[in-house]
Amino acid sequence: MREIVLDTETTGLDPVEGHRIIEIGCVELEDHYPTGKTLQLFLNPERTVPAETLRIHGITDEFLADKPLFSAVADEFFDFIGDSPLVIHNASFDLKFLNSELHRIGRATLPYARTIDTIEIAKARMPGARYSLDELCKRFGVDLSVRAVHGALTDAKLTAQVYLELVGGRQRSLALAAAEEVGGDGVRIAARPRPVPLENLATLAELEAHAAFIARELGASAVWNWR
Repeated sequence: MREIVLDTETTGLDPVEGHRIIEIGCVELEDHYPTGKTLQLFLNPERTVPAETLRIHGITDEFLADKPLFSAVADEFFDFIGDSPLVIHNASFDLKFLNSELHRIGRATLPYARTIDTIEIAKARMPGARYSLDELCKRFGVDLSVRAVHGALTDAKLTAQVYLELVGGRQRSLALAAAEEVGGDGVRIAARPRPVPLENLATLAELEAHAAFIARELGASAVWNWR
């Protein structure tokens, strides 16, 4: 299953007040595993960046002056996300900005039902905890030192790690090896082996009966025989 972890940076808190998206960051997951494919788009918001938000992300008016409008990169954005579910931390915030931009250029908006909100997952799993991205990163031991200031692609990578912790998906289906770092800008997911192996409670007779069953029914193709 393909999923896209998404984050945005904006000029403010509400598009109704004229605020716009200035960065979109996307990270591709396949079967809850980072593929290393990402998308980063910087956008000209056609307005100035307020000083209070500049302190958060450090993206200046000068940097954005020659960047494209959302209309110019909308096709690239949709080509990347396809019809995949969108994993977002506080999905309602990013979605209202994305849909504002889409409405502005006359394109169909994204339904909230398409999103997977990591805050909602965290609330269900850990009632009463703090649910900011920073707090969840600290809770799961996700390294925040990679982020000097907020950035959409950086935060999408952090959200991907938090999401995988929340859903327990650390590696590809039936891939029995520990997850490794993906690509030059991939997300490292450290395997956590059990410190003390569990005791095998099967009796000798049960083990012999199991071995006989596997040999009879599955033969050499059994996954137990893979090395």
